[in-house]
Amino acid sequence: MTTPSGDVQTFTDASLDPPVRGFLHRPEGGVGDGLVLAHGAGSNSNSPLLITVAGAFARAGFTVLRCDLPFRQLHPHGPPRPGGAERDRDGLRNAVAVVRKLGCARIFLGGHSYGGRQATMLCAAEPDLVAGLLLLSYPLHPPRKPEQIRVKHLPELRVPALFVHGTRDPFGSVEEMESALKMIPAKTELLRVDGAGHDLGFKAKAMPQELVGGVVQAFADFFGESGS
Repeated sequence: MTTPSGDVQTFTDASLDPPVRGFLHRPEGGVGDGLVLAHGAGSNSNSPLLITVAGAFARAGFTVLRCDLPFRQLHPHGPPRPGGAERDRDGLRNAVAVVRKLGCARIFLGGHSYGGRQATMLCAAEPDLVAGLLLLSYPLHPPRKPEQIRVKHLPELRVPALFVHGTRDPFGSVEEMESALKMIPAKTELLRVDGAGHDLGFKAKAMPQELVGGVVQAFADFFGESGS
């Protein structure tokens, strides 16, 4: 069911397993392209970053679903449970299916940190699932543990991907990211955010609207114009 709240609706589909829960942003003038956004390990679909990014893409003509991953639906606080990542990827697949039913021209998938990483793993296994990826602060390795690099699946990723990364992100330097992206056979681009950490500056009360506009423009340039 959905409950209207301006141009944003709360969304729940409990008929799916895992269920899909979150917020649906509908653009003016048609459904356009679709974008599913997932949150990081310590957050939820109401994170300031996801709210601002979803709103900006909706104004650009996208239908956007920012969703709570299955681990967050079960536990309102805390990190993902060990062994639960596969179910989180199942949740992302279901969210894509929900947006596809709305009649969007193209479907894109992505998210912040953990959510983005699970999106890449899902698309490495299912390259035809979506048209492309938007990855905000990809967690290349845990802070101060560069030896625990998370790149095993990247050589299998054949979906075009735009990475947005802060130059002060402790989960991976720009140089480390550039090296990792060379492992991906699909088209990629790295958008640097000077001076930003892992949160891309979204912990501040004043949202960096100029940054968000730059992300939307970079996305349009990378993937071409929306189908709206």
